[in-house]
Amino acid sequence: MYGRAYKTAVALPPVAWVAAFLLIPYAFLFCYSFWSVSGQNVVHQWTLANYRELLHNPMYGSVLARSARIAAMVTLLSVLLGFPLAYYISFHCSRRKELLYQLVIIPLWVSYLVRAYAWKTILGSDGVLNSLIEFLHLSREPLGFLLYSPLAVLITLTHIYVAFAFLPIYASLEHIPRNLVEAARDLGASGPRMFWTVVFPLSLPGVIAGGAFAFVLSLGDFLSPLLVGGPSGIMISNIVVSLFGAAFNWPLGAAVSLCLLLGVLGILWVTERLQHRLTFH
Repeated sequence: MYGRAYKTAVALPPVAWVAAFLLIPYAFLFCYSFWSVSGQNVVHQWTLANYRELLHNPMYGSVLARSARIAAMVTLLSVLLGFPLAYYISFHCSRRKELLYQLVIIPLWVSYLVRAYAWKTILGSDGVLNSLIEFLHLSREPLGFLLYSPLAVLITLTHIYVAFAFLPIYASLEHIPRNLVEAARDLGASGPRMFWTVVFPLSLPGVIAGGAFAFVLSLGDFLSPLLVGGPSGIMISNIVVSLFGAAFNWPLGAAVSLCLLLGVLGILWVTERLQHRLTFH
């Protein structure tokens, strides 16, 4: 229907945009990861010293393990919170479906920093939660473990990314043919049996996609750990920011970033394969 010149003209701008702002920066990141730093200068000499540093310094492994653990817990909580809400809106709301859906989406319009600072206010020593605990005489002094801890990072990231897990789950539930649900009921399946044999298996692609969104986004987050995490809540992205900033060790920061990027790409590849296998045709 369209000529080759037209297709080339349409495809060229997005391809150029992706190449300029994605592929070329990744190429620079790859090159920097094999260079080194001498004084305040980057030495353009190829070496594997940065990757050896990552393997031999246990600090990077421990921070990465902590980051993966927090991201996995955020993913689990986001799916556990997002799935029941998506199921209720999709199957048990008819008149108010659009309204409830918009109410879930509206928090995404609020600035990330506002939501993070809100939890800092809630969990602080003089915050809402500690004030309520003291008012109920459950504790005589503020609970110090609520803020500047991995728990605070977990709560904040879950609140921020639960909507990203909700959206693909809701989309998968909306695409389930309702005649299959009606057929299961006509054949005598109870509510729980119908859910576990029809609804849940068909919603698995959305659950996997939502979990992948929550895991990848929380793994790469650095603002929430910086605001509410404290020393015990530092994640791998904070190490990258420090290496590129205060430490001025761009090659080592590039090596950490490249390893993190490869891990994320591996997760996305596995997720895509699982989704393709579980998708209802």
